[in-house]
Amino acid sequence: MLPASLRNDRTSFMHDFSELFSKPPVVHAQAPGRVNLIGEHTDYNGGFVLPTAIPQHTRVELAQRQDHVVRAWSSAVALPAPRIYTLGEEKRTASWLDYIQGLTSILRSEGHALLGFDVRIESSVPLGSGLSSSASLTVSLQRALRAAFALRLDDVTIARISRRVENEFVGAQVGIMDPMAASLADQGTALFLDARSLEFERVPLPVGAELVVIDSSVAHRNAAGDYNTRRRECEQASALLGVSQLRDLTVADLPKLSALPEPLKSRARHVITENDRVLEAVAAMRAGDLDRLGKLFYASHASMRDDYQVSIPEIDSLVELGRTEPDVFGARLTGGGFGGSVVMLARVGTGRTVAQRIAQIYDEQSGFRSKILVPAC
Repeated sequence: MLPASLRNDRTSFMHDFSELFSKPPVVHAQAPGRVNLIGEHTDYNGGFVLPTAIPQHTRVELAQRQDHVVRAWSSAVALPAPRIYTLGEEKRTASWLDYIQGLTSILRSEGHALLGFDVRIESSVPLGSGLSSSASLTVSLQRALRAAFALRLDDVTIARISRRVENEFVGAQVGIMDPMAASLADQGTALFLDARSLEFERVPLPVGAELVVIDSSVAHRNAAGDYNTRRRECEQASALLGVSQLRDLTVADLPKLSALPEPLKSRARHVITENDRVLEAVAAMRAGDLDRLGKLFYASHASMRDDYQVSIPEIDSLVELGRTEPDVFGARLTGGGFGGSVVMLARVGTGRTVAQRIAQIYDEQSGFRSKILVPAC
């Protein structure tokens, strides 16, 4: 995700493209945020995930230049003028600009012909919400650059490059799920993705239910140490178990975890059981078994809270508030954790009312001001 320090004042600097760059934009592009229904921290372990797109998008306006200068402006950052750098001279700044610098650096390293450009970015995907604002940004910008410079980029390649930006330039050791969802997911289906082979299938969302997504307003950062630590722990567990990735193990292999020290045992148990829950969730969706799907949501959250230890009290509170609602089948933390959002599965037609009731109680109890993202209010 974009750094939490950039959750700032969206204020008076809402310049349009022509005001910023003294010319109109040539290309427009966008990409959605995503909510992961189930399958958390499994993608970088080669496992299965099940995200879907949300209505919130990152939108990009862009115009080519004839030199090697990039001028970039984002409505999420209260700056009166664009940030500027030169292609070939990209350097990390620990700011939002790193997503753009990382993208141009990697595209050029892979042989894509780029000149400079002016770009204006605006997003309705909340920063630090666990809904993939960074992938939404890098995917939308690649779509704009593809159109502007006739780049040979298919949708899977766009996702791969977005992940490289996070891993190699920003320093967040995230998996492939977020950029694949931003590049390929839609709102009517869930993207059932094998993160190892990148094979995917779109599974229709169940007709008897609707999604609820509530942002806790406790922001997280994927580049922070805890997230990267979890990845290293999984790699250590894999090495001790003699497999290349935890994906190579199934629930039948759980007894083998007794040989691991903590916390590696717990981390591996989460990944193995979470992969199994994704497969069960897909089967439940196809069968229209909402009760089973809801129970899998709750089981996933418990595993993230207890075995993977990425939840926080505010998120747990939202999940428990969902449990008190008779029209909620299930609820869970979505995203990398340490803050962010919850996703709930509610009986169709009840989502908005349920979300408003839960958000009001949460705000009173926590002192935070939550935001209902789905259904859009």
